[in-house]
Amino acid sequence: MILSSRARNLLRDATQSLHGAPRLAKRRSKVVDEIVVWCREHDIELGPRLTHDRLRFDRELLAQIDDTLAALGHPAIDTALGGLTSTEQARFGNREEKSVRESPREHRVLANLPAGSPRSGLASQARDFLDLDWRDIALPEFDVLVQVENLDGFYALDPVIPPLTEWPRPLVLYRGDSFYGGAFPKVAEAWVSTGKAHLYLGDFDAKGVSLAISSRATHLLLPPFAALAQSAHAEHLPAKQQEYQSALRDLAGSLPAGHPLTNYLQVLLGDQRGLLQQWFGSELTRVPLG
Repeated sequence: MILSSRARNLLRDATQSLHGAPRLAKRRSKVVDEIVVWCREHDIELGPRLTHDRLRFDRELLAQIDDTLAALGHPAIDTALGGLTSTEQARFGNREEKSVRESPREHRVLANLPAGSPRSGLASQARDFLDLDWRDIALPEFDVLVQVENLDGFYALDPVIPPLTEWPRPLVLYRGDSFYGGAFPKVAEAWVSTGKAHLYLGDFDAKGVSLAISSRATHLLLPPFAALAQSAHAEHLPAKQQEYQSALRDLAGSLPAGHPLTNYLQVLLGDQRGLLQQWFGSELTRVPLG
């Protein structure tokens, strides 16, 4: 039997509490009973510390538990494994806590960047698609952040397009999914401090626009209004996205007269039509958000 993360947390809390008191009593619960069973398996005598409704912790008991953990090659009680990578956890013993470890992709983003030096054995391409730790990206070195919602659109995007011509060094990142999803919000939050534009290229539907707003994008990349109004379709605005529409109606009501976003939101909220990114076509324009 291996102590669960909850049991280790309880023992760590008890250790901290005993810095200012000689003993600490805990009511019997599933996690306390787990500690009781573990102690019995490893011949740690609880004696009068254990009653029908409580387990009393003291420094002697915790020292015995710590000694047993060390003999088993497990981390000491005061070692918090949460938030550590598996490699970092390994420095504290042979116990791996996958449920609380840092995800291997916690800080990873997928970037679409100009191709670097040719690599032996690989065909030369105009763009490189790199899996990067976002903390290694010098954000101030880039002119604009381009967030792409859909993976196929991300791979297909060549940022040498008219809406981006004023920014020779765009940082093009995939927004993420269940595989690449952990780090982009960190990038978006850090990008705000640069004061530079943040463009969102994704589905023109209630969820897509809401995602752009929540990530603090400054603009949407969309087809010109006439083209979008002609191509937008009710099938591209799923009924399950109704929950996003209330906030967008509030946004529409707050826009000043003549704001470029107003007509687009009318198609979305008034006509109840949307347009998926794959149907945008090649001509795009910047539409400010708010």
